[in-house]
Order: sequence, then structure tokens, then C-alpha cells
Amino acid sequence: MLDNKHKDPLHGVTLEMILTHLVEKYGWEEMSRRIRINCFAKNPSIKSSLVFLRRTPWARKKVERLYMIEP
Repeated sequence: MLDNKHKDPLHGVTLEMILTHLVEKYGWEEMSRRIRINCFAKNPSIKSSLVFLRRTPWARKKVERLYMIEP
């Protein structure tokens, strides 16, 4: 029998879903304070942030970590 349970807590959750959720919860200003990257501070948008996060693994990990530790 195959075990269909995934060990990755983010399995099935897209980066866009994560970012949208965090922005709705915290807003861009708080996101910029928590994770110091310019795409959250200067003319922020979901689209531009996704482009940056997809190209920058260290920044993506910070966003994913914030998503996983939130209450």
C-alpha cells in the first residue's frame, strides 16, 4: 500500500497563496518590517514580489518560514 501523506507541510500550497495570505494578514508595511526585502517596501505588488521570490531562494524561504510559524 502506498502512503499518500506528504511530509512537506507546504505541499499543495503555492507561493502565490502563501504571499496573498500573508499580505492580507499583515499588510505590505508589516511584511517589509518582518522580512527586509525591497519588493515589500517599494511599490509592492503580488506580481512583482512573486517574480522576485521565485528567483531568490533565500527570500522565498523566509516567506515560507513566516507562513509556517504564524498562529
